[in-house]
This record gives sequence, structure tokens and C-alpha cells, in this order.
Amino acid sequence: MPARPDMNSWPLRLALLAYTSGALLLSGYALWNYLMGAYGRILLPALLALLLSSALFLRSINRDYHQLCAYLTLISCYLLIALELPTLGESSRLWLGLPPILTLLLLPLGSALLLNLLMAPVWLTLIEHESPLLDNTLYYLALISVAALPYWLRRQREVLLSAADPRDGQCDALSQTALLERLHAEVERARTMQRPLATLIIHLPQLEMADEQFGSTLLHSLLERICHTVRGCSRYHDQLGRHQTQLFWLLLPDTGEAGALIVRERLLRALGREVFAETGAIQSRIRACHLQPGEDATHFEQRLLAEGLKLMEPTP
Repeated sequence: MPARPDMNSWPLRLALLAYTSGALLLSGYALWNYLMGAYGRILLPALLALLLSSALFLRSINRDYHQLCAYLTLISCYLLIALELPTLGESSRLWLGLPPILTLLLLPLGSALLLNLLMAPVWLTLIEHESPLLDNTLYYLALISVAALPYWLRRQREVLLSAADPRDGQCDALSQTALLERLHAEVERARTMQRPLATLIIHLPQLEMADEQFGSTLLHSLLERICHTVRGCSRYHDQLGRHQTQLFWLLLPDTGEAGALIVRERLLRALGREVFAETGAIQSRIRACHLQPGEDATHFEQRLLAEGLKLMEPTP
């Protein structure tokens, strides 16, 4: 499962198309001013076209730059609207909606609303002065509220789905809450049916380093490859869960100590064959734990936690 994208992080092709369109529009506007003889109005759109071209280049080479590109786009829009708004006359109220809507499209909802409210005095000062200030203010606030409503509804839907989704937010594994629930259920099943139960604790120290040094793109690639490899080495009913950032648990129902050790060796070899240019082969430390006779779920969970802490201790 791919990582859940940011609500306002556009797909790459759509973002590139938007930046390209914006750069072309600004270039066309600069050319129009040149053809109309308005030479004093050429410089700003020409510079903004270069700014959007820079955003296009940054977004194309690395999607982690999407926030920087969004702010470059907003700066371009704000400067152009600030220049043109006082000259638009009666149509100024129509163009007044462009900055807040573009802000809502490019930024997270909270940041966009705050920025729109902070910029309100600027736009209301630049708009056609013959219009009543109260009417313009109500118009601007109503526009922000209506434009933000779909994003608020979407956010509420995302929260509900996230609460009901047992998967981790970054990879195709159970979340910590779902993992612990499944562990307790498997322990009760094993005790009731008198079947063995084993768990592999998998420590992956490169995950933190990949996120800090190379960004989220490499982290997501690592997580996807790790989950795919672990699932390829386990059975259909085995459950992989992410307990901590670098720590995974693989629940192995109906598996004794010998079977768990076989799976452990298989996983170590499979993960060691996965190589990334930035980090090399995937490093892993795996320890097997099995349910003791008469042991309850709480005690077994505490043992797994203790073994996980030992695995995460730095090796001498």
C-alpha cells in the first residue's frame, strides 16, 4: 500500500501541468503588454514567469519540494493580483477570489485559512474603493467559507477512514493498535485450541536514517520493499504489523519455535538481497519469540516489548 498523500499534495503530472500553464500564462501576459505598448508592465509578469519556471523545475526533479513550489506559486499570484487589482474597476471583486482559492488548493486547510485571513486587509485595501467595505468584507469571508467547505468535509472523511483503517499510515502493515488487538486475539486462539504461536521481532535501523538523510521518497520505497519481501517469505494468514518506526512484528499462528527460526533465516537472507543505491543492502535484526504454555496475552506482549528494546540497543 502506498503512503497516504498529503491532502494538498497534487499528483506529479497535475502539478507539472499547473506550473507549466501558470508560466505560459504569465509569459503570454508579458508579451501582451509588450504588444500593447505598456512597457512599464512587462517586468513583473516576466519575472514571475521565471519564478514559476523555477517551481516547475524543482517539482520535476524532486516531489519533496512541493511545499516550496506552492509558496513560489502563491508569491507569483499575490504580486500579480496586487499589481492589477486597483486597475480592474468593477471586475475587481471577481478577481478577488483568485488568491484565497489558489491558497486553499496549494496549502493545508489550517495554513490556508490563516493566510487568507491575514491577507484580507491587503486585498480589501486594493479593491475598487467605490464598493462598500462591509460588502467586500462579507463577500471575501463568504468566498473563503464556501471554498474551504469541501476541504473540511474531505478532512473529516479522512479522519473517519483513518480511525477505521487497521493499516499503518506509511506501509502495507497493521498499525500498532491493530497489531496489538490481533496479537491478543491470536494468543487467546492459541490457548483455547492449544496451538503454538510465534512472533518475529524485526528491527530495521536504516528506516530512521533514510528519512532523515534522503527524505520521505526513499523511506516509502524502503517500506514498500520491506513489506513486499516479508509477505513473500510468510504465509497468507501470517500478520505483519508496525509496532514502532523501525520495529515490526510478524505474527506466526500455528508455528512453533523451530518453524519460527526457519522463517527468521529466510527473512534475513531475503532482506539482505534487497539493495538500494543510497543505503546499500537492507539491514535487519530479527529475534523469534514463542508463546509459553499458560502464558497470557499481556505477559507475552511485555516479553515482545522487552525483546524489541534489546534489539534496538546499539551493538558494540
